[in-house]
Amino acid sequence: MYAQSSSPRDFAPPGEKYEDSKKVLIGDVDCTGSGKELCDRFGVTGYPTLKYFNPPDTEGETYEGGRSLKELKKFAKSLGPGCSAATWDKCSDAQKAELQPYLDMSEEELVALRDATQSAIDTAQSEHDALLKQLQETFEASQKRLDELKKAEQPKLKLVKTALKGKPAPTEPAAKDEV
Repeated sequence: MYAQSSSPRDFAPPGEKYEDSKKVLIGDVDCTGSGKELCDRFGVTGYPTLKYFNPPDTEGETYEGGRSLKELKKFAKSLGPGCSAATWDKCSDAQKAELQPYLDMSEEELVALRDATQSAIDTAQSEHDALLKQLQETFEASQKRLDELKKAEQPKLKLVKTALKGKPAPTEPAAKDEV
């Protein structure tokens, strides 16, 4: 995922290498254009961002490793099937221990937990967005006041500086013991 300042051309060689792969898909999304909603959905805030999805995961993870073809290939080879109820045999003991309490819940409990968790995230996101909007408005108002002040006062400041350059240096008054 990228912004116009970091185009998908940065990753053209890996993309071309896997162009016909049945196992690997390398796609690009312009987060400043038509793909903004998708980037927002996956929490992309910096560019370029590499995300990977290891089925059955549909949320994705941010890839933090090296960006060379060699490093990407090594990482891709390290991925295996994701751990889920459907792929229980692929889960490590630690993954099974983490997943088991959720498997013990009823579908209704899982749906309620999912909805409550998503609601908490959505509420926090809305509050964050409102704060960001308020901060942006405050910044813009402050910037406008600063620009207006500079526009009004710069001519006077320029004249004062010009006048100061033409004046002789001020003389110090004589000390009392010199009089």
